[in-house]
Amino acid sequence: MQQVRELPQKRDSAQAIFRFCVRLLILTAFAAFGSIGFGRSLVALLWMSTILCAVIGLARREPLLAPALNHWDEMITYGALCSLVQALSLHF
Repeated sequence: MQQVRELPQKRDSAQAIFRFCVRLLILTAFAAFGSIGFGRSLVALLWMSTILCAVIGLARREPLLAPALNHWDEMITYGALCSLVQALSLHF
């Protein structure tokens, strides 16, 4: 019986986490220079990132509930952050 190695899944998840962190830093930097305010700029950029990750996930035909992290997981995280930032910006 052939053994299945878990190395590619761990590598894919690490790449997805790294990609998410780099994108989030870039989005935060762009939002800091937004003319409509940091909160509103960040919400708009996070919303666009949510849509972008969905399009990339569809284009690459990535499975929704894969064992490794992929663009669908990033989409969910960007959507959650977008909702959180929007809720917090309404109170401040």
